[in-house]
Amino acid sequence: MLVREAMTSPVVTIPRTATVRQAVRVLHEHDVTALPVVDGNGRLIGIVSEMDLLRGAFEADPRAFSRPVATPAEPAPRHVEEVMTREVETARPTTDVAELAETMMRTRHKSVPVLDGAVLVGIVSRRDLIALLARGDARIRDDVLAAITEYGPGGHAWEVSVRDGVVVLTGPADEAAQRVADVLARTVPGVTRVSVRTPEPGAAPGGTG
Repeated sequence: MLVREAMTSPVVTIPRTATVRQAVRVLHEHDVTALPVVDGNGRLIGIVSEMDLLRGAFEADPRAFSRPVATPAEPAPRHVEEVMTREVETARPTTDVAELAETMMRTRHKSVPVLDGAVLVGIVSRRDLIALLARGDARIRDDVLAAITEYGPGGHAWEVSVRDGVVVLTGPADEAAQRVADVLARTVPGVTRVSVRTPEPGAAPGGTG
């Protein structure tokens, strides 16, 4: 599956000149965990997350301490550009979702903006990836069958079974047909792995799986 099939688009963004309070409200209203930060021309210049916006947001409550609490030496950040992350990990629409997931796990990034050239076209969050994995097996099977039937050679000759997102295709022994069916199945949201098999001698494909 490609990133363009998993990303959220259009993207909710925030200008670099916005206040921290404004960014907090936008995050809350849109129920997202991070916002790409853009300049006056809409170009990506950073990203701001929930953690960034919490920096210095709360002062200590004196009721929680037996001694007077010192006032912070520096005022809390007021604008997004003061707290945003400037070095942004990005993806392309044609990036493999599996590759992006590995990158997000390795870097611990919760959200990755998607750029088509210099244009911000989407964003992929951990929540987006979880939503893909949460799709039911029955729905995945229906979508795999529909894709193979519409685009693949001999679509009706394939038997499809799905368990926990793992797809097993049983059908023609023709290698070209197998490759096409394999590729089509991998494009379906929620598919985690694909295995292609040929029927046992004497068995007829076409079961429901």
